[in-house]
Amino acid sequence: MDLNLLGLFVAVAETGSFSEAARKLGLPKSSVSRGVVSLEASVGTQLLHRTTRHVSLSTAGAALYERAAPLLASLKEAVGTLPEREEAPSGELRLTAPHDMGATFLSEVIARFTARYPSVRVDCRLTNRNVDLVAEGFDLALRAAGTKLADSSLMVRRLGALDVQLFASPMYLARRGTPRTPEDLTEHDFVAFRGLKYLSELGISEKHARVLADDMLFIREAVKAGAGIAVLPTFLAQADVTSGQLVRVLPRYTQPSTTLVMLHPRAQHVPRKVSAFRDFLLEFLKGRPLSAPHAGG
Repeated sequence: MDLNLLGLFVAVAETGSFSEAARKLGLPKSSVSRGVVSLEASVGTQLLHRTTRHVSLSTAGAALYERAAPLLASLKEAVGTLPEREEAPSGELRLTAPHDMGATFLSEVIARFTARYPSVRVDCRLTNRNVDLVAEGFDLALRAAGTKLADSSLMVRRLGALDVQLFASPMYLARRGTPRTPEDLTEHDFVAFRGLKYLSELGISEKHARVLADDMLFIREAVKAGAGIAVLPTFLAQADVTSGQLVRVLPRYTQPSTTLVMLHPRAQHVPRKVSAFRDFLLEFLKGRPLSAPHAGG
């Protein structure tokens, strides 16, 4: 059954007039009349008794109105209260990000975002796994991307550069010595992120790793405990450098920067909650760069 025709019938039943129903719906009277006739033809019975002055429900019309009117009202209310129909962002925002981002800047971002947009509820899942956003129902993901992402079903927005540098603890350097040239690195132990290839041009690979892991927070803590040298994002190590728990190794040697990106499923209309979070995060990062100036000299 055509719900549009059913809506015309309900409007006539409630106003008792084709003219009033047409005015209420913003349609020509002839369109309303033809619509009701089409509905009667589809159900195979007369729904309205018509005179020159009055319109009334038939027995079948009264039964249909009793059942259909509440359902149409519920549908209208459901559509009217959908998240994102309001001007301000609303609804649940499901996002995923690596553990290290969640433990550093992302928690503050979400706290400030929800304060600005109180109608948004955030469900944040921290994992180092590459989540399938579409299959698992996520609105967006934050990732560090060193190469172009191949998934064409996702929109990619670059948020900024992530510097990665070599770090070690003072206790490790006191025990093993401080590398002075890139060639010296082959004599040292490494704590490596599984699959990381930043040191491949120096002949350093996963086989040189004394400790291999898939979590940057674990790697940072292992390095602080003296397990070896590691490549870490600057934003993750900066506080420990300031406190003296970590030291930058080979400060003149520049590692290739990776990129912080935001991914979300392609859609004709990007939900306001997603675009609002993207804009908010860009605004936040302007004042808190995730890269640090390279050492000169």
